[in-house]
Amino acid sequence: MTATTADARPPELRLPKRRGVELSLLIGAVIVSVYGYAAVGLARNNAVPPDVAGYGAGLGLLALLAHLAVRFRAPFADPLLLPIAVLLNGLGLVLIYRLDLETPSDRAATTQLIWSTLGVAFFIAVVVLLRDHRVLQRYAYLSVAAALVLMIVPIFFPAVNGAKIWIRVGGLSFQPGEFAKILLAVFFAAYLAANHNALAYTGRKIWKLQFPTGRVLGPIVAIWLLSVGVLVLERDLGTSLLFFGLFVIMLYVATGRTGWIAVGLLLAAAGAFAVGSFEPHVHSRVEDWLNPYATIEAGEGPSQLAQSLFAFAAGGMLGTGLGLGHSILIGFAAKSDFILATAGEELGLAGLTAIFLLYALLVARGFRAGLALRDPFGRLLSIGLASIMALQVFVIAGGVMGLIPLTGMAMPFLAQGGSSVVTNWIIVALLIRVSDVARTPDPAAGPAPTGSGAPGSAAPESGSLGSGSPGSAAGSTAGEEQ
Repeated sequence: MTATTADARPPELRLPKRRGVELSLLIGAVIVSVYGYAAVGLARNNAVPPDVAGYGAGLGLLALLAHLAVRFRAPFADPLLLPIAVLLNGLGLVLIYRLDLETPSDRAATTQLIWSTLGVAFFIAVVVLLRDHRVLQRYAYLSVAAALVLMIVPIFFPAVNGAKIWIRVGGLSFQPGEFAKILLAVFFAAYLAANHNALAYTGRKIWKLQFPTGRVLGPIVAIWLLSVGVLVLERDLGTSLLFFGLFVIMLYVATGRTGWIAVGLLLAAAGAFAVGSFEPHVHSRVEDWLNPYATIEAGEGPSQLAQSLFAFAAGGMLGTGLGLGHSILIGFAAKSDFILATAGEELGLAGLTAIFLLYALLVARGFRAGLALRDPFGRLLSIGLASIMALQVFVIAGGVMGLIPLTGMAMPFLAQGGSSVVTNWIIVALLIRVSDVARTPDPAAGPAPTGSGAPGSAAPESGSLGSGSPGSAAGSTAGEEQ
């Protein structure tokens, strides 16, 4: 034989773009949302709402525009991120519309749809204009300065429901802290990526934990303490807990040292005990958490938390059906803090589990995109953004279910809140941009070797911050162009 098949050039590696899969899932997400909207009308009025076609067309148009932006600007992006966001946003609109039927004088579904449209517009802008996520690393200190300004400004405005987290100008109100969490995630990712070696391998060891030098750890700790201090002054303890968790998670990812998790839990417990003991607003929520039925025993009627627990209990396994629950008895926060109680009562444990699985899948795909990247900044940014979503879901779900004391935050995509839905769409856009870079094949890398013993093949690197994910095809093909 004069030639062998081993001498032949292997075919070029082509990764599927999966845009057709994304479009199919988007169609399914819109259909599920429209079905939920129609089910509410049938349950309440024995008729399909007359504007169901307009609702479906509007949601479908938003999904299509977002899909086209991804198809032409981020063709290798993860195909699951956008459909999950559309489905959660659509279900949120259905739940808010369902609660609007109980409060004719306070309708919020139309306003939420407008904010959702604005959120999709920001999503498209980020996907189209931000061609490489690494550009954000240049603006680390500008990001943290803007974040601090956004958090400080609400101090000068009146408190709403015990917290100074809103800016109200005329009939317009928004929560700037929602946007600050993205800016802080960018700063943490940029700073930790630039100093992760010093954080992991320098300093002195105390009680088997390696503490970095103050020169390296000091700036980021100072920014974090300032952020949390401002939020405590504003009584926005939910966001302060989120920022604390984000800081600890990203520090752990940057250093790979599990001791930071233990330190974070100890500090969180100490801070929660101190604030819960001396801050009256928080202390009342802790007492309500410890005994949610105290107001019933005192003859004052059920509290919001008690009504929420009753709603979950009434839902059972399969729920009462959309439009057939009584979660509106919770009161003024039924559309915001406690909207998960409506989902639990009317969709049951099965529907609630499906919603949690959607969040879990969204977070997992964000983690996967980060692990597939070679650059430390992109990895930290993706994991940080996904962690924001995970922490927010845990804090809110734990509060309304009685697992932890209640904190005032909005359930991502589901709850009423314009600032929240816009921020979440920006987070999904950044995750799509990161996943596109992670999955895009690198032409300079050439085709992957077919055998483990092929000459010149490199062994997978270890799972350090600056390396690709071991065994990940996307990690081996991630582009490094500037």
